[in-house]
Amino acid sequence: MPNQHYYSNQPVTEHDRRKLETVLRGSKFTFISDSGVFSKGGVDYGSKVLIEALEIPSRSHVLDVGCGYGPIGLSAARLANEGHVTMIDINSRAIELAKENAELNGISNVTIVESDLFAAVQGQQFDIVISNPPIRAGKETVHKIFEQAYEHLKDGGELWIVIQKKQGSPSAKAKLESLFSRVEEVTKDKGYRIFKAVKTSSQKSE
Repeated sequence: MPNQHYYSNQPVTEHDRRKLETVLRGSKFTFISDSGVFSKGGVDYGSKVLIEALEIPSRSHVLDVGCGYGPIGLSAARLANEGHVTMIDINSRAIELAKENAELNGISNVTIVESDLFAAVQGQQFDIVISNPPIRAGKETVHKIFEQAYEHLKDGGELWIVIQKKQGSPSAKAKLESLFSRVEEVTKDKGYRIFKAVKTSSQKSE
């Protein structure tokens, strides 16, 4: 049997459903997780750092890439309470859990769809794209997420990502700087770095 990763389309590992209670951005959440999805034992530290750092105006249209069972996207949906969050993931089990978790937490301003990278949102543009990218899928995949995020952002839109220093944050930052007119490190915590990359129609003058 091939080695199963959380970025597999159809995890075949046996189910191991568990209930997680947590507080994110001062808001209580209950999540159901399962085997075969990212960070099944609890919301991972990098995602928490990203959630705490996010600046999302209430009317924003947001895209969460690689949503897993939903902590980042559902937190964003509570921040964008007059907007809408689209959550995508290649992992069918994660998508079903994210839908269940949206209902469990009374969050309705979300669209949750299975998608290989950005395939399900072709032609759509967003105010904000957020991602805890699947580092283990390889640098090529992560850089593709950055490139496609740029294409799916409105002018003035922002990409927010979390990446660990030991997993290549310098090369990630360099890639972001090759695409976006402004890239800033918003915060860092225990080796995790949060980058905000802003898309503007006027390209970098340097």
